[in-house]
Amino acid sequence: MRNLFLLLWKYNFFILFLLLETFCGYLIFQNNNFHRSSFVNSTNALSTRINSFVNNITDYIDLRSTNEALSRENAALKMLLPDVFYIDSALQKINKDTVLKQQYSFIAAKVINNTINRRNNYLTLDKGLLLGVKPEMGVICGEGIVGIVKDVSDHYCSVMSFLHKDSRITARMKKNNFIGSLVWDGYDETHASLKDIAKHVVVIKGDTIITSSYSSIFPEGVMLGIVDEVSSSGGNNFQDIRIKLSTSFGKLSYVYIVNNLLKDEQRALEEPLKNDR
Repeated sequence: MRNLFLLLWKYNFFILFLLLETFCGYLIFQNNNFHRSSFVNSTNALSTRINSFVNNITDYIDLRSTNEALSRENAALKMLLPDVFYIDSALQKINKDTVLKQQYSFIAAKVINNTINRRNNYLTLDKGLLLGVKPEMGVICGEGIVGIVKDVSDHYCSVMSFLHKDSRITARMKKNNFIGSLVWDGYDETHASLKDIAKHVVVIKGDTIITSSYSSIFPEGVMLGIVDEVSSSGGNNFQDIRIKLSTSFGKLSYVYIVNNLLKDEQRALEEPLKNDR
């Protein structure tokens, strides 16, 4: 208490000066409309800036939950797209109406690990057996394909990225429906090669490449990329086509695991044909 008294006594003139300044300021703002309005406006502007700053921090903190909510919503919306339904033509003939059966369902997942600079790259997702994830399910994102589920635990799954030496996706040229195989050459995560397109097929830079209906893993029409370079080698009947991939593998955050609800039925039908020479 004694030290506080000594401190006040030491700076008594300065404290008195501050009190008088405050009182003068009060009299000015109280009796002068112009100064009072200017003070109120300045205070409001400062308050607005502070509130905006606080809101930006709050929005950033909530960004993760917002992204997760949007990812779940996108997965639900994807289930309503025409490409995820199977048209039962037999029932259509009977009822004269298009009867749609859902063929694909989607599970939103977050990427928790990802590699892009190896010859064989993998991802880890935060969804597993408890949510219905199984091996050989496709994985896509908003930009295009990502890979195929390899191993699954209760809460996680590993995904063989398209950036893998064993990856091969059945692809289709959107403008003319010619079918080929998209493979990764192992060097550049932004490009791949489109194989098995004959030389007589007209291919130009900018042509769109999508997934075909031949795959039991990916829905038809998922974006793969666009043609970046086209050349013809003399040793075979096929073109050398370089594709710029639509998926930015180095920026993956949220993806969708694709479940083909009719895959087992298709596999059971096709399996005996493999031994038919």
